[in-house]
Amino acid sequence: MIVGLHHVAVGVQNFEEALAFYTEGLGFEIVQADPIEDSDLADRAIGIRGVKARMAMLKAPNAYLELWQYTEPAPEDRRSRPCDYGYAHIALQVDDIQAEYDRLQTHGMEFVGANSGDSLLNCRI
Repeated sequence: MIVGLHHVAVGVQNFEEALAFYTEGLGFEIVQADPIEDSDLADRAIGIRGVKARMAMLKAPNAYLELWQYTEPAPEDRRSRPCDYGYAHIALQVDDIQAEYDRLQTHGMEFVGANSGDSLLNCRI
């Protein structure tokens, strides 16, 4: 039986910048951070042979987010539009949307539109 969502994995272009954003900006906690290279276990788990990457498992209050920056095989930029198939977005629950809107802008988050006072904001990282 499925009892909940454990984590979502996100491929990033710049590991250090992404790690700083998710930890300093969003307040996630690093619970594991490892380089991945020459690992048969990782190759089998990912389904790709010869993986070289940096990985960090980050803990939010109610879920985990896994950051990956691959160097082998060479990644391709396949960012999509929200209407395309795949992971369209990650939703964050906050207790003060205006305070988070203001605070996250100082950490480089770009919002699609201005905060209209609604309970929803869209952004791209």
